Amino acid sequence: MPFDGIVTRAITEELENKIVRGKIAKIYQPTDSEIVMTVRNNSVNQSLLFSIHPTYARFHITNDTYMNPKEPPMFCMVLRKHLSGAIVEKIEQKGMERIVIFSIRTRNEIGDISYKQLIMELMGKHSNLILVDQEKGVIIDSLKHISYSQNRHRSILPGQSYQSPPDQQKFHPLELSSDQFIQKLDFNSGKIDQQMLQILEGFSPLITKDFASKVALGTNEQYQSMFEKVQRRLDAHEYTPTIYRNGKEDFHVLPLTSKSNAEKEPFESVNQMLDTFYSGKAERDRVKQQAKDLYRFIKNEKQKNERKLKKHQQTIQKSEHADEYQRLGELLTAHMHEVQFGDKQVEVVDYYDPDQKKVLIKLNPQKSPSENAQSYFKTYAKLKKSRQIMQSEIKRTDLEIQYLDQLLQQLDVASTEDIEEIREELREEGYLKKQRQTKKKKKPQQPAPEEYISSEGTTILVGKNNKQNEYATMRLANRDDIWLHTKDIPGSHVIIRDKQASEQTIKEAAQLAAYFSKSQQSSSVPVDYTSIRHVRKPNGAKPGYVIYDNQKTIYVTPSKEIVDRLRKG
Repeated sequence: MPFDGIVTRAITEELENKIVRGKIAKIYQPTDSEIVMTVRNNSVNQSLLFSIHPTYARFHITNDTYMNPKEPPMFCMVLRKHLSGAIVEKIEQKGMERIVIFSIRTRNEIGDISYKQLIMELMGKHSNLILVDQEKGVIIDSLKHISYSQNRHRSILPGQSYQSPPDQQKFHPLELSSDQFIQKLDFNSGKIDQQMLQILEGFSPLITKDFASKVALGTNEQYQSMFEKVQRRLDAHEYTPTIYRNGKEDFHVLPLTSKSNAEKEPFESVNQMLDTFYSGKAERDRVKQQAKDLYRFIKNEKQKNERKLKKHQQTIQKSEHADEYQRLGELLTAHMHEVQFGDKQVEVVDYYDPDQKKVLIKLNPQKSPSENAQSYFKTYAKLKKSRQIMQSEIKRTDLEIQYLDQLLQQLDVASTEDIEEIREELREEGYLKKQRQTKKKKKPQQPAPEEYISSEGTTILVGKNNKQNEYATMRLANRDDIWLHTKDIPGSHVIIRDKQASEQTIKEAAQLAAYFSKSQQSSSVPVDYTSIRHVRKPNGAKPGYVIYDNQKTIYVTPSKEIVDRLRKG
């Protein structure tokens, strides 16, 4: 995990300058794993995020906006009761561990000053945010309750004494001399990176592997020199916050030699780096969990239709032999005098063959010669008719698969609000049962396509699901607006609200179309664009399905950085 003790030290130091002596103005709990506090300091409001997400546990100042529940959860109400209007007096890290204590001065019910601690424990899936009465050392409440049956070392429950996580018996890198560091390494055993991980507090596998790769099979002196260089950086607070992109994304506040070939994005502050790196990741994970049942359902429906399509295609292949059944029926009729009731087969001259070869015709011994001939004619008629039906069914099933494929793509880029619109669409289309109306029916809200602003100031609309696509294309857009969509690839409808958009704006809108499509991870994605006047929905078509003409095609490579830059607000 890149959010190690060194990153914790860097973010703690940065937050000290930004929010110490600040006043806690607002407290929200958007999800069961996140708390957002507005801290006002030096006439500036800072949104401080605490997350105990099992994969994305972190704390930093964020510029992201979060949807808050109408009714605040219990822990949120406890925090409001104890910390609203309180002053952040101190922020300190425990050694070089991922444990940070926010010391807060507040007033109790009768107006007397009291001190609380908000303790952030970053420990992967065991992360927690704990509110403690500083004077009594007692837990007031926590974001996650842990009993002794879940953790034999300590419990985290209201009323219990707070105990720190068990000491890992590692050494603080600034309290260990370079000579002592070298003495603790066993160079004969190898795996130096693993040894450093067991020795040094706050070092993650990312850093120890990078450390070892810099020195490789170097001498003791080289390891000692490298360790001293890291010590000087930490002691002087010399941080270079950087996100490294090379397939997998990583970040750190120390330069990573092992990522020399990766695309680097440097940042002025640790907060900016963390906010950029984590932005949307926890939301995507949360949406994925919320949409798990929908994804499974749509995937099953798609597979069901793919099996149906295969059957239809097999029937078509079989129907290609329909004329053969007609030929056998006619030959049997012509040689009826040669067939006896109860025969299982008959060999007759094939009048259709230029060489007049003989052909063997299989018979049903339970039927008369005439009935056998009629059976061949009926099979011919049935296959001929089924071919016409199957061609129509294949077209319908193929469109159904395209529709379901589109829904799967939409789930990949959906927000929490988008999921409910997709679910509602599936109810309207008869895939899911409609909900019973237990309360007075609310007036349906209009779909809200996302708004983006091009670098030249032009508004661009992006539909994230079929309801938004149809609303943007068929209702909001003017006839001369420009419409974009990935060519033959499931994706969003994109509208440029300008009939004479520049090449730059069209390219940026195409970037959005490519990014919000099934080809998000591809390069050189073809995107068609045309005027809205050339886009129409066929009668009876599925939601979001349109046909268009008079299009031009542009090729772009999707870029998250460009999408983030164009995002409105």
